[in-house]
Amino acid sequence: MQTRGLILFDIDGVIRDVSNSYRLSVQKTVLNYCNWEPSTYDIDELKNEGIWNNDWDLTLELIKRFINKNKLSLKPPSRDKIINSFEKLYFGCNPNENHMNWSGFINNEKLLVDKNFFNFLTLNKIKWGFVSGAELPSAKFILENRLSLINPPLIAMNDAPDKPNPEGFLKLANKLLEEDFGNNCPPVAYVGDTIADIQTIINAKELYPSQRFISIGVIPPHLKTKGNYKRKFQYESKLKTAGADFIISSTIDLKKIHKELFTT
Repeated sequence: MQTRGLILFDIDGVIRDVSNSYRLSVQKTVLNYCNWEPSTYDIDELKNEGIWNNDWDLTLELIKRFINKNKLSLKPPSRDKIINSFEKLYFGCNPNENHMNWSGFINNEKLLVDKNFFNFLTLNKIKWGFVSGAELPSAKFILENRLSLINPPLIAMNDAPDKPNPEGFLKLANKLLEEDFGNNCPPVAYVGDTIADIQTIINAKELYPSQRFISIGVIPPHLKTKGNYKRKFQYESKLKTAGADFIISSTIDLKKIHKELFTT
């Protein structure tokens, strides 16, 4: 069966809603260290700088900026302390324990797609995989336990440098397509919800200008709630300005545009 194309997915905000898990862990960790809880807008603004893909680093940066802005005498915590606080909130225990013991915010996550979505892609001759900055236990839990995918192709935290470095994206794409990038290679799309995701594809295009790479920005769930129209529009505009080739409201919308993505 000839492959029409390949779609690689980010996980957070694309495959699962992390509004009340990862993002909540960021908010509560910051609150714990400086008695200030950042809003979802504060988190979005920092992510929109395009370099804070790792939520631990983002959390620490929020703390540092709050201390500097308010000229506080507080000393920022170490990165290790941030990680420890974050993990207790997100997993509720050591992430390497059996997932049945996890009692943290990870249990709040809602799926944004189901297994049938990936069956649809396969039936339409589209290969797929995942490139995420999420920790491996968390990524595997959502893909294998929640979505029931068998050995899903995955690049997770520590498998490659953080986005927007395209190394992990290119590594998995090359492995799945089993051929060199170039004019004769099928198109490769990446679906993400941040500017760092869009920039990852821009960086890939610079390395392989003859290969067709497609950046697809998806609006994260927390911006689609009632009363967030203005912020949703602003977020969408920033993704477009960053260089997104397509903007979709939800990951499921790929079923509507897959023919447009991979025209022969």
